[in-house]
Amino acid sequence: MTRRSRDALAPRNFPPELFEIIVSLNELLEGNLNSTGTVTLTPSSATTTLKDRRIGADSVINFMPVTANASAALNDGSFYISGRAATKGQCTLNHTSNSNTDKTLEYTVIG
Repeated sequence: MTRRSRDALAPRNFPPELFEIIVSLNELLEGNLNSTGTVTLTPSSATTTLKDRRIGADSVINFMPVTANASAALNDGSFYISGRAATKGQCTLNHTSNSNTDKTLEYTVIG
């Protein structure tokens, strides 16, 4: 979505705060949630710390592997998330330990 200037879209006396809310809602409707990120699992370790200011105790975090090794790590039965409630803004990803360095996942944080 191409952003237009406030002056091109709103009357002169239109509150700028309301305009920003409208733009944000339109972006949400277009699928621009601004809740995504990328993480690479730590090689030769069974845990990876994911730091993201949006993570909280009630967050739901969804993962999408972007490499074959990430897909294997995500689907081998040992992948789970812990520690969301312990520290705001981070969690621990528990996974199988191996030496692969390309276990890259994209994720979304909701809530």
